[in-house]
Amino acid sequence: MTIIVHHLENSRSQRVLWLLEELGLPYEVKRYERNRKTMLAPPELKRVHPLGKSPVIEDDAMVIAETGPIVEYLVEKADGKFGPLGHRESVLRWRYFLHYAEGSAMPPLLLKLVLGRVPLFGKKAQKRIQPMIDVHLDFIESELASRPWFAGDDITAADVMMSFPLEAARSRGGLGGRPAITAWLDKIHARPAYRAALEKGGDYAYA
Repeated sequence: MTIIVHHLENSRSQRVLWLLEELGLPYEVKRYERNRKTMLAPPELKRVHPLGKSPVIEDDAMVIAETGPIVEYLVEKADGKFGPLGHRESVLRWRYFLHYAEGSAMPPLLLKLVLGRVPLFGKKAQKRIQPMIDVHLDFIESELASRPWFAGDDITAADVMMSFPLEAARSRGGLGGRPAITAWLDKIHARPAYRAALEKGGDYAYA
């Protein structure tokens, strides 16, 4: 059965398309556009999952939501390709960055985006959020300066998960001269699978 990806424009679900291309799994894209006034997902997504969020995939009569569980499911389906590497340290890094992407890195970036839409107070509050973001970017910079990929010497699903926070960081205020992150972003954007996912997913503001 072909995997159906419920894909929202300019969203985390672009990572799912990229991973599917890397894994070589057959899939079909059902694309949704954001409301141009609110920038929220359309109500049609609630017919797929009660939260009405993307990404969501359908496979073998199952509906799976949230990027992390989707990524783990797809890695398992592909017999471990893009999964944790051999030695224990790399496995632990794989698990860490798989969850760090949404659990720690993304929240301050999302908060900055939301505050930027609030007149006056929001602009001032943004200045208090940036130091929190910088702590994460400095940490990530040091990690990527020490090895080519997040889990080790080879690309894995951990890199796929980390793509959206770092793309968002670059678009929402820049990376502040952090060359290792910039080089890593250039490297993933040059991958044939990444470019193929963009063609299937449509416009994506962060690439």
